[in-house]
Amino acid sequence: MRILVVSDLHYRLPHYDWLLEAADTVDAVVIAGDLADVVSPVPHEVQTVVISRYLGRLAERTTVLAASGNHDLDGPAHHGEQVARWLRKLTHDGLHVDGSSIDIGDTRFTVCPWWDGPITREEVGIQLAAAAQDRPARWVWIYHAPPAGTPLCHDGRRTFPDVELAEWIGQHRPDLVFCGHIHQAPWVEGGGTWHARLGETWVFNAGKQIGKVPPHITLDTEAATADWFGVFSSEKVSLDAQ
Repeated sequence: MRILVVSDLHYRLPHYDWLLEAADTVDAVVIAGDLADVVSPVPHEVQTVVISRYLGRLAERTTVLAASGNHDLDGPAHHGEQVARWLRKLTHDGLHVDGSSIDIGDTRFTVCPWWDGPITREEVGIQLAAAAQDRPARWVWIYHAPPAGTPLCHDGRRTFPDVELAEWIGQHRPDLVFCGHIHQAPWVEGGGTWHARLGETWVFNAGKQIGKVPPHITLDTEAATADWFGVFSSEKVSLDAQ
């Protein structure tokens, strides 16, 4: 299986156009949060309509797994905490969003929402515990924030660790976790990276950078490799590496 991973598109439409072209070459597209951009001059409700159309077109070409990030929240759920309501309402075939788990061959994908408070955080914990039951050979999480204990949560000045994610990884030990959120992580001087290990779990953050093509990762489960394109540089890592 070939999985194309991006995050933090922030309503950059040329990047969505590139995704549409690239989708035909992979078995799944993962978008690990921040599809929209709260500081864009385009109203958020307009952005979500446009992005929804892109997601529908992508889902016509390949399986799409899209998790919300902090820029995607658009209102309270029934419990009062902010969620990406617009994303949860989408029902395109081939599109899997916040709160869902799907098996493709021997791989389970679990798509986690950005949590705004203790209720949503608890829901994520329940979701992961449920998805852990009868897990197949490979388990992949899509979760916007990178976990504590890895350089993926460092932007060069400060560290933004997601302690809960690190604890969940320690508890359930997924094989792969695709994140985003910290745009600069791959390029931090003296220690930047797009990949890390937390125990036996591989964690990835492709980053965000200028250019017509978004930074992205192409993961090949059969070859057990992950290739990163970072606009001005690229790297490959073997998933069999210790």
